[in-house]
Amino acid sequence: MTKVDILSVNISEKKGIIKKPVELIELNEKGVDQDAHAGHWHRQVSLLAQESIDKFSEQAKRKIAFGEFAENITTQGIILHKTAPLDRFIMGDMILEVTQIGKKCHGDNCSIFREVGNCVMPKEGIFCRVLEGGELKAGDQLVYQPRIMKTLIITLSDRASRGEYVDKSGPLLKKLAEDFFKSKNRHFAIETLIIPDDEEQLKAVLKKAQAENYDMVFTTGGTGIGPKDITPDVVKPLLTKEIPGIMELIRVKYGMEKPNALVSRSIAGVMGRTLIYTLPGSPKAVNEYCSEIFKTIEHSLYMLNELDLHG
Repeated sequence: MTKVDILSVNISEKKGIIKKPVELIELNEKGVDQDAHAGHWHRQVSLLAQESIDKFSEQAKRKIAFGEFAENITTQGIILHKTAPLDRFIMGDMILEVTQIGKKCHGDNCSIFREVGNCVMPKEGIFCRVLEGGELKAGDQLVYQPRIMKTLIITLSDRASRGEYVDKSGPLLKKLAEDFFKSKNRHFAIETLIIPDDEEQLKAVLKKAQAENYDMVFTTGGTGIGPKDITPDVVKPLLTKEIPGIMELIRVKYGMEKPNALVSRSIAGVMGRTLIYTLPGSPKAVNEYCSEIFKTIEHSLYMLNELDLHG
């Protein structure tokens, strides 16, 4: 459990000016009550770490006051910009959810930028939305709760499930997923499973994953047109929404050079709030498919969690 100290809470009544420390702030469904940046959008509350301010203070050769970077909450104890969207900060019933790391710099419209020629907020400040409101003041402590991306990787293979064949696709998929999550500063938990090409067993595993709120499920194997290739046929009826574009792109991209890739029946979609991707069973195909799928993961997670980053 990582605790984050609140050094100051700050408000400004107009946009484009620094915020001033206040005794306490009231957080509600729009953000910070009486603050100019409150509203029904994803950047309701801004946070900046004293650790970032201290670095900038050395560069500016002067002390930086609380709120001077227009942050609502000045913290200490964690490097804020190493968190990730969907992580949370909690105090009692109050919940803040991270929505964005950094922002576009306003350049000459920012007083700090005009003075020093640089600004730390666009690089190291973070933004949150209020999931549950409450009061917050200097001296309070937030608990940092990272979003752990629960991922299940299922290999479908009669031979591998009997121990007659060493599964290579599942371990490769796990390694690629680990590398992806690390590159995004994500906390994650990955479970792997090998099952036979059995319709009822696969269906049971998928329903269990949805019930246990897994963020993602990947399958490898069973996407062709052979008698034992049942993966897409089992998965498709369980989807609440299909995402056809991903697999269409992959088939066209690799099928132009290798027509055998066009025989794949791989599908992608959503079961409730769980993303699911069915991949072919070869390590080469796993590499190719993941190189395209992982480009869409973050955006898909935001959409599923009703996080609109267009505003």
